[in-house]
Amino acid sequence: MSATLLYIEDDREIGKWVNDFLKEKGYEVIWLTGGEKAVESASACNLAILDVMLPGLDGFTVGQRLKRAYPGMLVLMLSARTSIDDKLEGLQFADDYLTKPFHPDELAARVEVLLRRSAVYSAEPVNLKHLIVYEDENRIVNRDTEEEIILTGKQFQIFMYLFRHQGRVMTKEQIFEAVWGEPYIEGDKTLMVHIRYLREKLEKNPASPEIIETVRGLGYRVKA
Repeated sequence: MSATLLYIEDDREIGKWVNDFLKEKGYEVIWLTGGEKAVESASACNLAILDVMLPGLDGFTVGQRLKRAYPGMLVLMLSARTSIDDKLEGLQFADDYLTKPFHPDELAARVEVLLRRSAVYSAEPVNLKHLIVYEDENRIVNRDTEEEIILTGKQFQIFMYLFRHQGRVMTKEQIFEAVWGEPYIEGDKTLMVHIRYLREKLEKNPASPEIIETVRGLGYRVKA
């Protein structure tokens, strides 16, 4: 069964060229010229290819919304912007970033690699201390009790964001913007409260966390 791709590009000439090429490669493609209906159109998609410079909602905003709605969604950004700051901004949430102009074969190769990597990664549950994480099923099980741990939507998104960046310290700003899609305001306690509730559900001893570590003055990380 072929993968279904969401492709958002407002330039109709480029869009038709890439859309036709990807279909020739055997993919199902949903091509939009703007990001307003991205979330509702992406429900059956495996991967989203987003141009950064879109009318209305820019590609970064669309990508973040897709990641919040579908935590397992793969996102590949396309942009004529080549600055390192733009790439770093995109890679805060996206799985890959390809600069324009690009050869269609390179785009197809990157799509194939992302889909293959995701299939291998998500097919196997991951052991993390006493937890078993089924990323493809959006499910976490306590291995000791064999009970599923029920998280709220925001709790799951926060945990999966840290889990996918395992071993790396993620700042409060990065986490907040990835999950809520809004700039973090210094002094806001919302994230801290969610982390506390997460620890109460995930940790054996929330007062001495082994999974979600606070790195004082920097942020949080899931220990590798």
